[in-house]
This record gives sequence, structure tokens and C-alpha cells, in this order.
Amino acid sequence: MTTFSRKSLYYKWIKAFRFKTAPTWVILLADLVIVALSYALVTLPYFFRTSELTQPIIFFRNLGIVLLVYLLVIYFSKSYTHIIRLSVIEDLYRELLVAVIATIVLVGLNVATVVLTINHMEIMRFWDIVVIGTISFSFLVMERLIIKQLYTHMIQPESDRKRVLVLGTSLSSVILATALKNEMGGKYLPIGLLATKNDGKERKSINGFKVYRYDPATIANTFVGESIYALIFGNNDINLMRNGFADLFIENDIKLLLINKTQEFDPDKEKDDNGQDNNNISAHVKEVQIEDLLSRDPIVLNNTLVRNHIKGSCVLITGACGSIGSEIVRQVAAYKARKIVLLDQAETPMHDLALEMRDKFPDTDVVLYMGDIQNRERMERAFATYRPNYVFHAAAYKHVPMMEKNPTEAVLTNVMGTRNIADLSLKYGVYKFVMISTDKAVNPSNVMGCTKRLAEIYTQTLFFNAQKRGKKTQFITTRFGNVLGSNGSVIPLFRKQIAEGGPVTVTDKRIIRYFMTIPEACSLVLEAGCMGHGGEIYIFDMGKPVKIYDLATRMISLAGLRPGVDIKIEEIGLRPGEKLYEELLNDKEKTLKTDNDKIMIAKVRTYDYDNVTSHIQEIIDLASQGNTHDMILAMKEFVPEYKSLNSQFEKIDEEIKTGEARPSVPETEVYY
Repeated sequence: MTTFSRKSLYYKWIKAFRFKTAPTWVILLADLVIVALSYALVTLPYFFRTSELTQPIIFFRNLGIVLLVYLLVIYFSKSYTHIIRLSVIEDLYRELLVAVIATIVLVGLNVATVVLTINHMEIMRFWDIVVIGTISFSFLVMERLIIKQLYTHMIQPESDRKRVLVLGTSLSSVILATALKNEMGGKYLPIGLLATKNDGKERKSINGFKVYRYDPATIANTFVGESIYALIFGNNDINLMRNGFADLFIENDIKLLLINKTQEFDPDKEKDDNGQDNNNISAHVKEVQIEDLLSRDPIVLNNTLVRNHIKGSCVLITGACGSIGSEIVRQVAAYKARKIVLLDQAETPMHDLALEMRDKFPDTDVVLYMGDIQNRERMERAFATYRPNYVFHAAAYKHVPMMEKNPTEAVLTNVMGTRNIADLSLKYGVYKFVMISTDKAVNPSNVMGCTKRLAEIYTQTLFFNAQKRGKKTQFITTRFGNVLGSNGSVIPLFRKQIAEGGPVTVTDKRIIRYFMTIPEACSLVLEAGCMGHGGEIYIFDMGKPVKIYDLATRMISLAGLRPGVDIKIEEIGLRPGEKLYEELLNDKEKTLKTDNDKIMIAKVRTYDYDNVTSHIQEIIDLASQGNTHDMILAMKEFVPEYKSLNSQFEKIDEEIKTGEARPSVPETEVYY
């Protein structure tokens, strides 16, 4: 009972005083005690060597002079007003300044007494004054370091901090490790640095941190034995992390942490946008996500080109509340568009995006325009009212299995809706119309992919026909693959399944996909749209393909769980319309280079405008009538590369093959 009471009193005392600051008069008094002690250490041996009766008087007189001088210097320098537990190198300079100024003043007084008094006696010896200043400075610094160290252990013992390693032995790695170690109330305690083969000569320790060498044969046992919680990567080491370097740590349940870019630190800003302490370095350390481990070379963008186009313009974005559309909205706002028209039919997401825009871009003129792109009259009112300079068309149905079950709606939205927006862009003199397409439009195997290919064909032929009539609107298509973190994509699904204890479901162990982050994709859309002159279909370099099964196993490991043991992985079979392998988007024989290595122009065949419009109208009419069979047949006749996979519509391919349905003659291929 006694032990419990003492412990309770201790923690109550800690809670009451750990965040309080000592009164400044206490600090001032402590500093003067240190000066008095320094004076005594220097002068007492001398006074003890003489037996003159006047010596005690001289001792205390000189002590009074020294204390008075130091009191005035400390008071006017305000060195006692700074919080000792937060002392940094600037405070040490301040204490040095106090000691130097006080020493100079005392030397000046000493010289004055020698010159002005009759017997020319000095107050105290010159070297005594210098030594008192030196010892005082040392003790003042020691006082602050001891208090800071005691406070650090009091507020958070090292046993409460997570032991980590910092990757690399460079100056930036040492600075990061030191900052984490000395952080008040920090979460992490660096116990060493992990050197890579690129870190030069071997060292046993740097700045007090033990240096570990990367040795795959023994390193896992060494780190696990040291109870290492995590390995911290600097932002410059992210490519090393992606090239398999991190796998050994993931397999041994050692977490991976990533420090944000140093540009994100703002020493003059105490709180960030989320209310966190901006100067707390631990707040800038995040757990590595699967997105950080996917192979991706840095994407360099021509921001000047985009800014020159977007700044001061009116931009209309369809599908503005979707994953791609909302990011385009944010980036367009950052480029200082004059007006942004958000067009979507989803009420709640529109409300949420409006609140976000109000908070992040309060000076931007944002228009909320509810409507369905299938509704031609409603769309025309938007164009007539706001007269946009740029249109980014992101509105579309995108989920492959869902569109296999609802093919007519896929046509009415993705084809007819795109035709509505494209026609109105031409009618109202929009400068650039940029359509967001998909890699699934390449040799489509599902309804969604074919509808996007039809939309591509229509907008491209509309441009070439409009050119002949002297119209200036430029129609540009951008085509890319899967986007990380978008609504309904595989990574959010896997995260949800892992959080629920599994199983994680993959359609087929062999399936691979290309991935790109939402900001990357939207940045490339903006640049491609601005660099285009009309008629182009831009495709993006998506990096290396990722095996979905490997993606699932790494996500489970990143969560600190064992794939197949803690979380099961189940193979459920390909979904309707799904391919094992998406088409390669960077086939050099079918692409043209641009100024950006990540953006290429697809060489695709062109079509006759009248032929396209008649076929598109036929397909739309059949969709409006709900005649799914004839609609799919018409789509396959017009886009002969559309071959259904794992779908109910494979039977229509058989009809065409056996002659039960007569396919039309494909257009002659023309490449540009």
C-alpha cells in the first residue's frame, strides 16, 4: 500500500510540474549562485594563504562587485528568461556572451581603480577575473544541459521511446538521428545508423551512434536481438527502399518509417494544418505505405507550362468529385485559375469537396454545378453561363464488373455523355478539351474499356472534322492505368480486408497491373493537356507492372502480420471482363516521344467523321432502347479488337466468328 501511494504521489507530481516553467527569478538566482561559486573557487585559496584581518572584508566586497556586474549583464541580456529545458545552441552563445561582457566590465573596473585611486591598487587580479568568467560560463552551460537532460528523462524515460535505426551515414542522416534523440517528448530513440554499400569507408560510430553494416546473412538476427522497432528512411533514400532493400526488414516484423521532405518543416509555424506541433520532428515521421514501395522513378513536370495555361482561366471539370476529378480541382486551384466549375451529380461528395476548397483555397472562385452529363440541356446551361476556357472531362463509369452488368448505362454515360461535353466544348469555343481515358481502351476486353475507346474515337474525329471547318477547339485524350488509392481500387480494398482480419482476395495469382498515384496521374493530365495541339492520345509511362498477389503479401507484411498465417490470401477467379495482363503502354513501335519522357503519343488509326457519328448514334439509340445484345454487337462491329473475356458477351464474339452476325469491314488503318 505504501509503495502504491508513493508511486501515485510521484506521478501526480510529474503530471503537475512537467509542463510548467520555473519562475524567471529562480533561474536568475541559480545563475548568481553559480557565479558566486565560481568566484569562491578562484579566490578562496588565495585568501586562505594570508592571515590579514582585512581579507574577509575584501573577499565579500569583491564578491558583491562580481555579483552586481553579473546581475546587471544577465538582467539586460535576458538570458534567465529562456526556458532551460528547451535550450539549444543559441542559448550557449548567450551564456558565453554574458561571461565575456561581465569579464570585460570587471577588467574595466579594475583598470579604472588602478588609474584613478591614489595607491593604484586593483580590485582583484586580472587573471582571477578571466578564470571566474571561464568557470562561470562552464557552470552555466552545465546547469542548462543537466536540467534539460533531467527534464527529458522525467517527461519521457528512454524505456518509453521506440528504438529505431536511421538509414545512412551521411550528414543528413546524422542530423536526423540527433534531432530525434534530443527531441523533447519524442517517440523514437535512435540507437544507431545503418550504413549501405554506397556509404563509403567503414566507421564504428558517428557522433555517438553505432554504425551497423548491411549484411543480409546476419542483419535480421542482429536487429531483432536489439529489439529494433523500425528503420527510418530519409526522403532521398526512397528509391533504395523500393529496390528490395526493405524486404528483409518487413519479413522480420521491423517497421519502415519515412521522414517527410525537409521543405515541409516551417520553424516559424508552431502548428500545421492538422493542428500538430510543426516543430516536433516525430510528427513528420510516417509509416511507409505500400504506395511508397511501388517502383516509380521521379516524375519531373513542366509546371511553368501548366501555370501559363491555367492561371487566370475559367476551368470546368466534369466528375469533379471523383478521385481523379477532385485532384485535378486541387491542382488547378493551386495554379491560380480564375474560376473553377465543379460539375458532378454526387451531392454529398460535392458538399465535402466544397468545404475542402473553402478551407484550402479561400480566394478561389469555385462554382458548384450539379448535373448529369447525359442531360444535354443541363450541360448546355453550364457552358452558356460560365464559358470555360478549359474542360477536363473526368466523368465516367469505370468499374469493369459493374459495367458488364449495366452495359447500357456505360454507353449512355461514357459515350453519349462524352459526346455531349465534346460537342458543347466545340459550340462554345472552349480552348482545350481534355478527356481522361484508360489503358483498358487498348484492345478492350470489357464493356467499360470499349465505351472509353468509342469516346476516344469520337473526340478525335470531332477535332479533325472541326479543323477542316476552321474551328479552334483542341481535343486531347490522356490514357493511363490503375490509380493508387482511387475509389474502389485494390489497395483500399486490401487495407479494409487486412483491418478486418482477412481473408485478402485476389482474382488470380498471375494477374499484374500498372499503378500510378493520383497526384502523379493528374499532374501528367494537366501537362499533356497543355502541351497538346489537338487530336493526340497521350499515354503515360506507368513504370514496372506489379503482381497483385505480391502487392497483397507486402501489404500484409507492412501491417506486421504474416501472409498466409495471420491473414489468408484467397484466389477467387477473374471477374467479368477482366484481363490477366493489361496492354503495355510504352511500346516504342506504337508511340511517339514528347518533351516529357513520361508522356508519349499513341499512334492510332483515324476514322471518317460521318461514319463515326452514325455508328455512335446507332449504339446510343440501342442503349436507350435497352437492347443490350444488338448494342454490344454494334460495338464489336465498330471496334473489332473488342473481344470479351470471362463475360456473358463472349457468345456475341462466337456469333460474329460463326457468321451468325455479320461484322462490318474495319476502317483502313492510318497512323499519324
